[in-house]
Amino acid sequence: MPTDESVYSYSAVLMGSPILLKLFSDNPALASRVFGLIKQYEDLFTVNRAESQVMDINHAAGVRPVVVSRAVYQLIKCAKAASILPGSAFNLAIGPLVKRWRIGFKGDSVPPEAEITSLLAITQPQDVVLDDAQLSVFLTHKGMEIDLGAIAKGYIADRVRDLLRREGVTEGLINLGGNVQTLGTPQGHWSIGLKKPFSDADVLVGAMEVSHKSVVTSGTYERYFEQDGRRYHHILNPQTGYPLDNELDSVTIISTDSLDGDIWTTLIYGAGIEKGCQMLKGRDDIEAIFVTKAREVVLSSQRQFRFTLLDDSYRLIDRTA
Repeated sequence: MPTDESVYSYSAVLMGSPILLKLFSDNPALASRVFGLIKQYEDLFTVNRAESQVMDINHAAGVRPVVVSRAVYQLIKCAKAASILPGSAFNLAIGPLVKRWRIGFKGDSVPPEAEITSLLAITQPQDVVLDDAQLSVFLTHKGMEIDLGAIAKGYIADRVRDLLRREGVTEGLINLGGNVQTLGTPQGHWSIGLKKPFSDADVLVGAMEVSHKSVVTSGTYERYFEQDGRRYHHILNPQTGYPLDNELDSVTIISTDSLDGDIWTTLIYGAGIEKGCQMLKGRDDIEAIFVTKAREVVLSSQRQFRFTLLDDSYRLIDRTA
C-alpha cells in the first residue's frame, strides 16, 4: 500500500452506512460525483423510505405490475435468479420477514411462531413475476415485499468502479460498508482487513492482499440481538423464517464483481463450509473465507488473494487443492 500521504480519502454516510472513497490524486469533484451516483441508486432501490421504485412495486403487491427503470429491473431479475436456485439461502421476496424481525432496526424480540409461518406464505420468489418486454414487476399476493438490501451495495459498488474507470482512474478503492471494490495494484496489492467477529471495529482476525478484486463480508456480528441466552442475527433462513444457524460467524467472498460477492456470501453462508466449498469448485472466479464459531479461518482456495492470519487464537485451514 502507498503511504497515507499519497492517499486522498473522502467519506459520506449513505444507505445507512459510512462510505469511504480512496484516490491517489486530490479530486473532490469526482468524489462528489461518486457520492451522487450512490445516492441516485439508493433512491431507486431503498425500502427504508416510503418512496422508491422498489417501494412502488411493494405498494402495488397483489394489485398490478409496476414498470421500473432498466437498472432496477435488471437487479431484480438477477436477485430472482439467485433466489430460485435449489436450496438457496438468498431470497429477494423475504421483505415481510425482515420487516417483522427488524434486526438492527430496534427489533429485540423473537416474533410469535404463528406470525413467522403466516409470513412465509408471502415470501416465495416464484411469486415475483417479471416481464422483460415491459420491464415490469408484479408481486402476485398482497403483503408481499421485495428487499434488495442483500444485493444493492454490490451492484452500486460495481457502478462506482465503472465510473472511476471511465474517468481514467487506474488506482482507487470504494468501501460501501462491507462491500469493498478495488482498482489497480498500488505497490502490488491492496491490503483488506478481515474483522474479528464480536470485537471492536478495528480488531482483525486477518488480512488479505488483493488487486482488481471485490471483497464482500457478511457476518452474524453485524446486526443481532440476544434473548434468553441465545443470539438472533439478521441473516434469515428463507425456508424457516428464522436466523440461519450453522458453524459460521462470517463469510467473505473475493470476486471480480461486488454483485457476485453479495450473492455468494448469502449462498455460501447458507450452505456452510463443506457444501460451500463444493459449490465453489466449479467457479475459478469466486473464492471464500469462512470464519467459524470454533475459531477457525477456512480458505476455499487462494488463487486471487493471499491471506495472513493476525490472531493466534484462530486456526488457519487452507482448502486449496
